[in-house]
Amino acid sequence: MLAAGQGRRLLPLTESAPKALLDIHGRSLLAVQVEAFRACGAKEIVVLTGFRSQSIDRELGRLGQIFPEIQFREIYNPFFNVADNLASCWMARHEMEGDFILVNGDNLFRHDVVKRLLASPAAPITLAIDRKPVYDEDDMKVMLDGTRLTEIGKRLPLDTVDAESIGMILFRGKGPGLFRQALEKTMLEPDALRRWYLSVIGMLARQVDVQTASIEGLEWCEVDVPLDLQHARGMVASWAGADPSRKNDLPEDTIRLVSKSDSP
Repeated sequence: MLAAGQGRRLLPLTESAPKALLDIHGRSLLAVQVEAFRACGAKEIVVLTGFRSQSIDRELGRLGQIFPEIQFREIYNPFFNVADNLASCWMARHEMEGDFILVNGDNLFRHDVVKRLLASPAAPITLAIDRKPVYDEDDMKVMLDGTRLTEIGKRLPLDTVDAESIGMILFRGKGPGLFRQALEKTMLEPDALRRWYLSVIGMLARQVDVQTASIEGLEWCEVDVPLDLQHARGMVASWAGADPSRKNDLPEDTIRLVSKSDSP
C-alpha cells in the first residue's frame, strides 16, 4: 500500500495526518483497504509511509490488534516530500519476492474489486481498469489491444483512451522480478524522483505482456479532493446500509482527521 503522501489537495484536513487516515464513515481509509484485503485472505500487508509516519504506525498497531492473523510491516520513505511514488516502490523492492498486489493508498474499494483482480487469467502483470463515458485530465488513462495494455498515462489523447487504471496491480510468477528490475533501472535515470511507478508499467508494457482486468460494475473511488471524500463517505455508508447523510458516530480509538475549526 502506497501511503507516503500528505494529500495537499485535501488541506486543511490533511494538515496533521496523511490522507490514508482520513475518516471514511467511522474508519480510516487505510482500515477500509485492510478489511478488503483481509476478506480475500491476505496474511501480510506492507505499508509505505512518509508524511506523519507515526500516525500510520499507530493505526497499524490498532489494526494489528483487531486482525492478529495479518502481519503488518511499515517501510518509511524519507524522500516523500521531494519524490513521487516511484521512489516509494523502489524502497519496497526487497518485499517483491512473491506474488503481490500493489495499491494506491488513496483508493477506496471493497473485497469484490480485489477478488475480481485475483480471478483474472494468469499473467505476470495485471492492471485493474474501469471504464466510464468521459475521462478527465486527472485520470490515469490507458490504451488497450484487446485486454493487453499498450500505453498508460494522464496525457494520452482522449480519442485514444480505452479505460482508466484504478491504481491496483497484481504481480504473479515472473511479474515481481520484472517490476523489481525495472524499478532498479529506472531509479538510475535523472528524472526518477519525479516519476510515477505507472510509468514503469508503461515501459514494461512495451516489452512484455501486461494484461488488464476490468472491474466494471463494482464500486470504487479515488480520494484526491474534498468532493471525492464526500463521495467516499457516502459510498461506505451505503455499503453498511446506513444513511449517507448521517453524522458519523466514531469510536474513541478510531484515528480520524478534523478540520481546524473542529480541532481542540
